[in-house]
Amino acid sequence: MTAVAPSVRPLGTRTRTLTVVYADGARGRGPLTMGQANMIRCILRDEPEQINIHDVWPVPPETALDAVTDALRLLALRHDALRTTFPRSPGPAHREQRVAAEGSFEITVLDHTDLSVEPARYAEQVAQAARSERFRLDRDFPLRITVLLVGGAPRFVALAASHAATDGSALAVLREEWLALLAGESLPPVTAFTPLDLAAEEAAPAGRRKSAASLKYWERVLRTGPQAMFAEPGAVGSENVQRRLTLRSLRGGRALARTAERTGALPSTVLLSAWCVLVAHRAGQTSCVAAVPTSNRFTTRLARSVAPVSQDALLFLDVQVPSFDALLRKAWGAGLNAYRHSQFDAVALWEMIGSVTSERGSHFARDVVFNDISSLPTTFAPVVARETEAPDLELELGPEQVLPTRLLSFVHTTTPLLHLSLWTDAQLFPGTAAEGFLTGLVKLLEASAEADIPLDTLTEVTGVRPPTRPAGWQQVDGCWVSPADVADGLAAALGGLPVHVTTGSVDGQDPDSRTLTAFIASGDVSLTPGRVHAALMETLSGNPGRLAPHRYVIVQDPPARTDLTSAWLSRNILMEGTGRDRTM
Repeated sequence: MTAVAPSVRPLGTRTRTLTVVYADGARGRGPLTMGQANMIRCILRDEPEQINIHDVWPVPPETALDAVTDALRLLALRHDALRTTFPRSPGPAHREQRVAAEGSFEITVLDHTDLSVEPARYAEQVAQAARSERFRLDRDFPLRITVLLVGGAPRFVALAASHAATDGSALAVLREEWLALLAGESLPPVTAFTPLDLAAEEAAPAGRRKSAASLKYWERVLRTGPQAMFAEPGAVGSENVQRRLTLRSLRGGRALARTAERTGALPSTVLLSAWCVLVAHRAGQTSCVAAVPTSNRFTTRLARSVAPVSQDALLFLDVQVPSFDALLRKAWGAGLNAYRHSQFDAVALWEMIGSVTSERGSHFARDVVFNDISSLPTTFAPVVARETEAPDLELELGPEQVLPTRLLSFVHTTTPLLHLSLWTDAQLFPGTAAEGFLTGLVKLLEASAEADIPLDTLTEVTGVRPPTRPAGWQQVDGCWVSPADVADGLAAALGGLPVHVTTGSVDGQDPDSRTLTAFIASGDVSLTPGRVHAALMETLSGNPGRLAPHRYVIVQDPPARTDLTSAWLSRNILMEGTGRDRTM
């Protein structure tokens, strides 16, 4: 059937608004959790359709509208996060959360006499469209709810959610409990942390020590890992339109189970390893650096917490091993190390990122995100109950979305069906390349189910090829860099002054450890290495082929041959230095 744009309601649609009142909840106030502070920072910075989240809840047959709304009211009373607002504080940052004992929220009801479009896809579009409006942190109910009726019968609840109150895992918990209420079940008492509980734990001495250790771990990765996983000519811009591609495959699920059985590794570790090594292979990198957002929910008090708990775990996995089985042995420890360091003060983290990137002369790009929600009590995607209803291998294109990533994946289920969603930057995965990546993942799992796979055969096994970079691209300080692009960016940042950038090895170090040196002819312009470095840093975002030179050499006039390093060295040097410290 033909999908309909969310802004265009089908003929015969009646719209009305219901007000749902709740009372007698628990009241409270206190400081923000680390997750709330991180999300609020993003909410104030990013466009709402990028930071708000959404979900669609199918309504069981024969369910009355009153039952739908009453279950939503009970959820609001049950979970403090749904009654929480964030009052404005002096200064730019919110610092406090307040939990109300009573209040109300609105539900939009769309009643269709006849829905000629495919209902589930239409509900998805309605939910996604609701993300485009900002939530007012100091007053709004954090769920924007639309109930879709066909002929007077509820079919779907489409909702957008504020990321300051929930994350994807929290929405999964809410959906499971809502369905249980509709089925007439009694919910057990809430034992998971409330946001105020979590804030208190994070502020305790042990919580502060955990945050400090996380910052040290992140700093080590940011100083030594690639600044961007995808550094190649097509990787341009920091936000790109991406289209969702969904894989549903019994073949993949069976291969994953067989590989886990053959190797003795957990299925989640097998999938993470296969995904990481294929990403690194496609990106032409010797390591995989990926954000793993669901890492915090493996503790009992956090597993079912309705709050924005999930902060990024920053996974660093060195893939320079001979075979897939050897990688599996490293991946479990690397994942655990990342998970242990995924609770942190977001403000302090971003201050550290700012100082580290300036000192290194890089721009950290959150290119790759791997979000395995398959172990949660329920997921965004419906679970297939019987293998006979599931496809051998099915790929389905979904809606487009603007995202600040290059490769974003959600794992919905791993058994009996491998079911995951993938968003890819079309500049890097044109045509059918995204489909080839996912089928290559299944091929890798199938091959590893039978035997250990040499990693130098990944292209032959998966059909996924590494990038072909133009001549001149080099690895410098662990990052793929185009010296010509660095020169172009520096020249543009300095108003067109002549610039030459060259690479060289540091005396006494590994000959493959290259450094960048930039020569600049200042003419009548007063320049210092610090001013030059600051100007270039402004051009790095969205240009992963650029890395700041380790040394800036300023001369008066350019040589006749601006392409020869020896010619620049013959000029009278006015000033030189790193740009990161005092002028030399």
